Amino acid sequence: MVSPDLISMPSSKRILFISNGHGEDTHTAGVIQSLLELCPTIEPAAMSIVGEGKAYRNINVPIIGPTKIMPSGGFTYMNRLLLLKDIQAGLIGLTWQQLQATLKYARGCDFVMATGDTVGQTFAYLTGRPFISFISCLSALYEGHLNLDLLLWHYFKSNRCKAVITRDPYTAENLKSQGLTKVHFGGIPGLDRLKPTGKDLQLKSGLPMIALLPGSRLPEATRNFILQLQFVLEIVKVLPIEKIQFRAALVSSLMSQLDEIAYSQGWQHEQGKLTYSPPGNEPHQPPIAEILCYSDAYSDIVDQCTLVLGMAGLAVDQAVAIGKPIIQVPGCGPQFTYQYAESQTRLLGSSVQTIGTEPATPQILKIAAVRVVETLQDTDYLAACVENGRNRLGPPGASYRIARLVLSYLD
Repeated sequence: MVSPDLISMPSSKRILFISNGHGEDTHTAGVIQSLLELCPTIEPAAMSIVGEGKAYRNINVPIIGPTKIMPSGGFTYMNRLLLLKDIQAGLIGLTWQQLQATLKYARGCDFVMATGDTVGQTFAYLTGRPFISFISCLSALYEGHLNLDLLLWHYFKSNRCKAVITRDPYTAENLKSQGLTKVHFGGIPGLDRLKPTGKDLQLKSGLPMIALLPGSRLPEATRNFILQLQFVLEIVKVLPIEKIQFRAALVSSLMSQLDEIAYSQGWQHEQGKLTYSPPGNEPHQPPIAEILCYSDAYSDIVDQCTLVLGMAGLAVDQAVAIGKPIIQVPGCGPQFTYQYAESQTRLLGSSVQTIGTEPATPQILKIAAVRVVETLQDTDYLAACVENGRNRLGPPGASYRIARLVLSYLD
């Protein structure tokens, strides 16, 4: 961990943080937290272009313009039909209002940081203020080479763009080879606060634990979790519950649906514990599947698990970074489709295995269950995942590296 030694500024500095995506909000919120640790006198404000900006609200950073959840959830690049739904829901008017609010607020700012792709970087460029660009959603790992669009090249070559930050070391080197000298490796800021809290997960000693990560945005997370319940039932057919244990990291809004989900899927629910007994089982017979669900133990579950059933974005990135193997099955989206899962496999490398090329069917789940058991038994592969995580995503400390870079241009 990078030491958060205090840095003094001659006067308070106002910084506007712009982000266009849920993961981007989370990355930026992590940077803001580290900035405030290093220099408590800065005055951060944010413009969250996609969603409601919960990551900012959770750390009491003011949002300076209107926000709204759109039908696509911000994933229009994966399904252009969703873009039409967003436009019908007022996307164009909302974006215009957000841009006007950004330009107005930026007049009184000392610096701007934009996290995301072309939309967020355009906002930063149009402010006329000096800025740093964190391209957290772009990577050369997808294709072996990062082809930036003409707008981004224009913004990054501007004298007002002081630095371009990447999420992985490979992309930083790739952009440097293309002549972009102001590029720096940053990393994933969320890793700096992925710390186990000591939560008692009621784990049985000596048994591998599988983590269920269905995502955080409803209603998709609900559909993903229901699919993962079916996945678990296929796994215990191959590896009985006496030899495996499951823990689910759920958002609180999904936890509140467990009674309804359990009833609809033939499971039983009691105080966060889901159990499944086949029809016809005698009352005294133990269930064939059991999952303990938590809304406050994400870091502990990811830290202690042996393998992850992943249907998420940033959470899967974090799990890979600390050396965990991931098994993915596609869902119905709008985020976690086959297209998204396949691109995530290319981004994160050998730690991620995607089973199936369509929304998971019973047959796909059977194949994936066998792969889960094979993976748990492959000690060489499990060790290779630790090395792959380090190579792909670099060391922790991203939020402090980026925060110090911001401060270096403020001083």
